[in-house]
Amino acid sequence: MNRTILHCDLNNFYASVECVMRPELKNVPLIVGGDVEKRHGIVLAKNPLAKARGIKTGDTIWQALKKEPNLVSVPPQFDLYMKYSKMVFAEYTNYTSKVEAFGPDECWLDVTGSLKLFGSGVRIADDIRKSVKEKTGLTLSVGVSFNKIFAKLAGDIAAPDSTLEITKENFQEILYPLDADKIMGVGRKTLEKLKDIHIKTIGDLANASPEYLERNFGKVGLMLSNYARGLDSEPVREYVKSRDVKSIGHGLTTVRDLVNYEEAGTLIYYLAELVAIRMRKAGVKGSGIAIHLRDNKLEVITRQCKLPSSINTASQISNAAISLLKANWDLSVPLRSMSVSVFDLSKEEVGSQISMFDNIIDVKAERLEAALDKIRARHGGNKIVRANLTEQDFIVDKNDSEDFLPFMR
Repeated sequence: MNRTILHCDLNNFYASVECVMRPELKNVPLIVGGDVEKRHGIVLAKNPLAKARGIKTGDTIWQALKKEPNLVSVPPQFDLYMKYSKMVFAEYTNYTSKVEAFGPDECWLDVTGSLKLFGSGVRIADDIRKSVKEKTGLTLSVGVSFNKIFAKLAGDIAAPDSTLEITKENFQEILYPLDADKIMGVGRKTLEKLKDIHIKTIGDLANASPEYLERNFGKVGLMLSNYARGLDSEPVREYVKSRDVKSIGHGLTTVRDLVNYEEAGTLIYYLAELVAIRMRKAGVKGSGIAIHLRDNKLEVITRQCKLPSSINTASQISNAAISLLKANWDLSVPLRSMSVSVFDLSKEEVGSQISMFDNIIDVKAERLEAALDKIRARHGGNKIVRANLTEQDFIVDKNDSEDFLPFMR
């Protein structure tokens, strides 16, 4: 079956919302920047004038100021951005129920069943761009193609406030000269490995033997081969249906670097407690633990392990995460940020293998933390705080959801 898929991407989303709210900001180089004191001192979004000065998303604020000394920086207003995001997504659902979010500013639409009513994919894309601009003041780049991967590629390379269509007839001409990392699924490390085997462009990727790619990259190699050749068949999900949650995690960038296991362990416990609360709220347990460490040289270590049984308490999660930390961090380079997550989730009511020798301490921990959940629900999350989390100068705010923004999917 031939499909018509749109990929809609709001241009410079955070900065554009700020400019809509304060039109005078359109005339100055503007960035939305994080809180320097919390070490979120990076550019989250920029307007076209700042982009013209060479400022990029992810630049540190001091790097951005070197490129443009007269730069205007405003703090993020995530509640406001989500309000605008919901307005735009409501507009998408006027054309199809198959609207799959890829963040607050990006999504796919399957308009195959809407063509007879609204016209071609390009016509629908142009109508959406027009209506969104009229109702919100925001602009979109829209890619139109016959699968999700190519629709996203089209949206990524389309000019701001424009529509680009990639068809079965022109995709090789348009896409094959592009660098391989333009395609979804190719990150920095994968790109380096591709270059090692002389694959530099999407065309190189498409023309390589699928078996050769599988030998070098496993299942990921086959997936990338299919993507490059236009063989992606993944459906666009219904707007009311969310993806199955495969993991639950939290991360935080600290105010100062962590230099010993005691400090890092305290942060792990803080993150583990947030994860555990969310897991119990979702009614799930997990049998896998993962940690993501970033040191002050911006090098990243990601490690994970499987557990003999499923867990959902802070003490169990933190014990496993601390073991991973000590096995993989030698204290030689201070840590700047960390995340802890639990994967291989299952519903609590699903039976699991237990041992007659299970630690009674774990059973008591589950009962204790369930009781704490009830107290927090009734009196507020900050009424009970673990003693080891009080007065820590590397954790800014024990209940600051901003630590886990901006790019929540």
